Amino acid sequence: MIRLARPHITDEDIAAVIDVLKTGQLVQGKTVQEFERRIADYTDGGELTAVCNGTAALHLSLLALGIGAGDRVGVAAYSWPATANAVVVAGALPVFIDIETTTMGMDPVALERILQRGEPLHALIPVHAFGQMADMNAIMAIAGAHGIPVIEDAACALGASLDGRAAGAWGTLGCFSFHPRKAATTGEGGAIRTSDRQLATRVRALRNHGQDPDAATPDFVAAGFNLRLTEFQAALGISQLKRYRDLIAARRQGAERYDELLSGLPLTLPKPVEKDSHIYQSYVVRLRATLAARRSAILSSLREQGIEANIGTHHMPLITYYRREFGYQTGDFPVTDEVASSSIALPLHSYLTESDQEAVVQALGRAIAA
Repeated sequence: MIRLARPHITDEDIAAVIDVLKTGQLVQGKTVQEFERRIADYTDGGELTAVCNGTAALHLSLLALGIGAGDRVGVAAYSWPATANAVVVAGALPVFIDIETTTMGMDPVALERILQRGEPLHALIPVHAFGQMADMNAIMAIAGAHGIPVIEDAACALGASLDGRAAGAWGTLGCFSFHPRKAATTGEGGAIRTSDRQLATRVRALRNHGQDPDAATPDFVAAGFNLRLTEFQAALGISQLKRYRDLIAARRQGAERYDELLSGLPLTLPKPVEKDSHIYQSYVVRLRATLAARRSAILSSLREQGIEANIGTHHMPLITYYRREFGYQTGDFPVTDEVASSSIALPLHSYLTESDQEAVVQALGRAIAA
């Protein structure tokens, strides 16, 4: 089986984790702080706070901004459910916004349309889908004009940039994930980036039982959570980030090879909006309209041929919870309808060989032709 994703784990990674385990200092040591400093190398600096996963990063960011009951948060409609779920568990209402096809991220036109109807938004969560930057110039201009804070869901996009500015450094806060499907992993893990020192202090208190991170002696200033990252997870993250630029380069090289191999098939291929805007956390193609209805059969055929492939990600308004609670239906978000029903994520990871990629493309060709 050619796997869809596989974390790049080396002997150095394993040794780094073992070294921390041997110390017996497994939480609240200096390794997490070093990991946070390493992340900042890819986010144009800022205040970094490591947490236990990317969902926690989104949740804490919302709470740090004071988002809660009665607030409305604009959310890109196409993402892993955690993006909208974080809004719900914060007590707020997710307001889904359709996407555009180039980046598969939040459509600024759709966002402006909602605001022109007089529907207030108290925060925005654009998503950098699959490692590709959303149209942050337009989104930030609209948000700025309306005084709306922005939380970037950059879970897949550490190391991506647009106009020379890093993913996660555009919004009021930026959130990252280090899940095993990401280009660098800590097993589970996440981080929050902000340039606002007060927000960073609030986030750090909330992740650690409400404890004031700046107090000389323990003092609890909020009712917080325990959403800390462990020291041994941070050790793995540090080791991964030491070679992160090489890991991204390998993904981009694999994507370029797919671009060549797939050029003759009836597909829409991912197209970066500029050179460094995409880190290819996933390589996601779209079937042409005449083939979209056959996507399930094509995915089944790929699995039968030993290729692990999957949908791109989820049309969040149409998953059971949001359909049931809010009555969304097909047609409410037409671009998301089209993209979500036609997208296929193909295998892409550091262990994928050129012959593997050739096998993937040949299998996909057979599945399409069947």
